[in-house]
Amino acid sequence: MLELLAPTTGLRDAWLRARDDWGPGVHEDGFGIGPDDDVDAPEGFAAWVARLNDQALPLEDDRVHATCRWIVEDGEVLGGIALRHELAARLGHIGYGIRPSARGRGIATWALGAMLDEARALGLPRVLLICRADNSASAKTIERNGGVLESSDRVLRYWIEL
Repeated sequence: MLELLAPTTGLRDAWLRARDDWGPGVHEDGFGIGPDDDVDAPEGFAAWVARLNDQALPLEDDRVHATCRWIVEDGEVLGGIALRHELAARLGHIGYGIRPSARGRGIATWALGAMLDEARALGLPRVLLICRADNSASAKTIERNGGVLESSDRVLRYWIEL
């Protein structure tokens, strides 16, 4: 059964397997890994998980509030999804990614639908999602959840009314 779970150190081994599935140097949308995050070391992983979970609390710096969730099935991390509480124009409100071995099963469509419920609970009237123009799978995921294309160039910008 699919679940959206807050990041936790208890899923470290499962998360590392998901990361390895992407391969070295490949960006994992939805996980929020920064260039200074050392997720291989247990202490670094714990610090990264704490930072992800702290983003949902009031922030004192210029970071955007965000709700980060891991997409989990039977103890395996299949991907990540993040809802930014304020609009980040370059990134949109929601970013997500599904590990390569789990793609093609509708997991992203399900996760985006679940995260839209969280956006509604926050009182957001609509959300912006952005994907690369050559990412037809992501475009279909957004469209299945009611996304209306606003503009296209190298990236596609979709709005979903809540």
